Amino acid sequence: MEQRKYEALRWVCVVVALLLWSVASAQIRYSISEEVNEGTVVGNVAKDLGLDKSTLKERKYRIVSSTTDPLFHVNQNDGILYVNRKIDREEVCAQSSTCLINLKTVLENPLEVHYIGVEILDVNDHSPSFPDTEKTLEISESVVSGTRFQLQAARDPDSGHFSVQQYKLSPNDHFRLEVKDKGEDGKIPILTVQKYLDREAAGSHSLVLTALDGGKPIKSGNMNILVNVLDVNDNAPVFSKDVYSVMLDENAPLGTTVVQVNATDLDEGPNGDVIYSFSNSVNRKLFKLFEIIPSTGEIIVKGLVDFEQKDKYEIEIQASDKGLAPLTTEKSVIIKIVDVNDNAPEIEVTSFSSFIPEDSRPGTTVALISVNDLDSGLNGKVICSMGEDVPFTLSPSLQDKMYSLVTKSPLDREKQSHYDLTITAKDAGQPPLSSEKTISVVVSDVNDNSPEFSLSPYTFYVTEGNNPGASVFSVNASDRDENDNALISYHIVRDRSEENKVASFLNINSENGDILALKSFDFETLKTFQFQVVASDSGTPSLSSNVTVNVFILDQNDNAPVILYPVSSNGSAEGVEEIPRNVNAGHLVTKVRAYDADIGYNGWLLFSLQQVTDHSLFGLDRYTGQIRTLRSFTETDEAEHKLLILVKDNGNVSLSATATVVVKLVEPKEAFAASDVKSSAKDEEGTDVTFYLMITLGSVSVLFLISIIVLIAMQCSKTTDYTSKYLQETNYDGTLCHSIQYRSGEKRYMLVGPRMSIGSTIVPGSHANTLVLPDRRRGSGEEEDQYFHTWKSWILSL
Repeated sequence: MEQRKYEALRWVCVVVALLLWSVASAQIRYSISEEVNEGTVVGNVAKDLGLDKSTLKERKYRIVSSTTDPLFHVNQNDGILYVNRKIDREEVCAQSSTCLINLKTVLENPLEVHYIGVEILDVNDHSPSFPDTEKTLEISESVVSGTRFQLQAARDPDSGHFSVQQYKLSPNDHFRLEVKDKGEDGKIPILTVQKYLDREAAGSHSLVLTALDGGKPIKSGNMNILVNVLDVNDNAPVFSKDVYSVMLDENAPLGTTVVQVNATDLDEGPNGDVIYSFSNSVNRKLFKLFEIIPSTGEIIVKGLVDFEQKDKYEIEIQASDKGLAPLTTEKSVIIKIVDVNDNAPEIEVTSFSSFIPEDSRPGTTVALISVNDLDSGLNGKVICSMGEDVPFTLSPSLQDKMYSLVTKSPLDREKQSHYDLTITAKDAGQPPLSSEKTISVVVSDVNDNSPEFSLSPYTFYVTEGNNPGASVFSVNASDRDENDNALISYHIVRDRSEENKVASFLNINSENGDILALKSFDFETLKTFQFQVVASDSGTPSLSSNVTVNVFILDQNDNAPVILYPVSSNGSAEGVEEIPRNVNAGHLVTKVRAYDADIGYNGWLLFSLQQVTDHSLFGLDRYTGQIRTLRSFTETDEAEHKLLILVKDNGNVSLSATATVVVKLVEPKEAFAASDVKSSAKDEEGTDVTFYLMITLGSVSVLFLISIIVLIAMQCSKTTDYTSKYLQETNYDGTLCHSIQYRSGEKRYMLVGPRMSIGSTIVPGSHANTLVLPDRRRGSGEEEDQYFHTWKSWILSL
């Protein structure tokens, strides 16, 4: 049963060997003779491989060689393989029967590897030669016919048929030539005695041994042999063993005993003393590795024994006696070298792309890696590995000891742009040896990130009256890519819509995002607006993103108060009021009306008396502008009084206006006459007052309803991305009304005007925003007059 298993296993090994031979032989193979001239064509590689000649140069078709002076080169223009320098087969392949040079060729982008075999054919350019041109043999006359003497073999650097093929011995009667074929060591000439020697007839014989090769024409070499016939020594040494075969570990220390041979001689005296030596047929290279002690027959290690250079040595040992005609016996000693794991694996990067785009798909080849171990068996079996914490992996190739370094997962340069990949090759010997190689891979950028603004949306506050052409604010965006992919330019979205009209007065610095206003903003004309800025990178294709910019105009105190009453016929702020002399204290003389186009404190008006003829007669309400009598008039009081009223706002730099009121005291009868005239005028104006009131109330009601609808719509569509800190309405135009009521003295006042921003102060007293509510204790005529002047001034302020 064990025999059958052994036979089956042997057949499996044979089949596997045949398969491997068929795969290896599938590569392209050429043959050329040695010593051909430089530039000789070897073969059309592009044609035989089916490659497109027009792409060879672009794809960098080349031969991968570790030498600086390679034997071959391939033309990238036509794909033809040429001889790069003269080839000496004996230098390249020594004594190998077949000289096959394996070339590895590589195309890049996409990566392809092709193997080409070039067989160097031998040329008969060497003649056989003997180590010594002359050889002296001492042969006893008592030797029997058929005695053999091994001679030194001739050496021919050529191989195969051009090496030594035969020997010829010069014609003679006593000796003939035999040839022993020893395989790798070539053919060994043996001189054989064919007729008894007679020293008295001939004390010596001169022979010529000729070595011939198989070339045409045949080349030859000669060695002269002098045979001295000695007296009788009829017993040759005899070795104790028929076969000497030993195992020796490579790298054995110098002086290590390999084996000790032993031979005995039945003769006595010098004819029975045995000495040992290497045979004349031993290759002189072995003299550097081994030596034999003549007296003991010990073969010891003399040099470095390397299994990777040769795994078996067959050494011819001869034992000779010390007779006058020494007899010699030869024996072969077979030394088998045992492999020791003394070579670490070697890692070679055949082809390498140091830059790989970050959008490369998993499985993209980065490099081709080959490993080699000069040891054999398990000592030469190599396994490659790499760290698990990188997005790369090693993929075994169909060819033995070849790996592809490929991407394992998607790459992201913004997370990591550089990888130092350490590849470890470890053999299976005991103890195992390993080596490492580090490959640096740089992940190149791809435009896969859009610019990102630092804020979204942007909210800016700009004070009105800004300098045209000056930068008012700026936006900023960043891009996680690099180089041109991160080079950002800015522009403002412009269209012809009404909402985007203000954007036409803006300009943006495309490089840094600074936004310039081409004109001054006026709060009283524009209170807020919105536009969009687009940031685009310079990648291909370009990526962009936009952001909404909300701009709020801040009020400046740039409007002086305007006097509405009194106004004379020529437009100056001057008026005349007539009152009876018999009015009591607190009588309303008149009311100075004014408004300011600014808002908040800038539009809050205060009234003060600058000049008056008699301070004890008239008083001015600081907030309402009402002029009242402080006491009753006397006969001694003058009939005409001039009052200069200053109206100023509450801005940081206060602006003001002045009005002049002339109060004339008339007798009661004159006052009644004037009153009748005014009553008739009021009757005529009654219809107008009613008409103004109806228009005003209707307008306020419509505006109020529109405001409510707009507020509800805005509240429903409001998003969490943007809320104003100061204004509830994004398009505030000052038309939404509200009111606050307050009392000053005997009168009630209502502040009516546009909705103020949160945080602003609503100040009673600004006439433009104030309605005087009728006091039910007064007559209808006075109420109607107050309504008329109040609403009329409010409409003008709107």
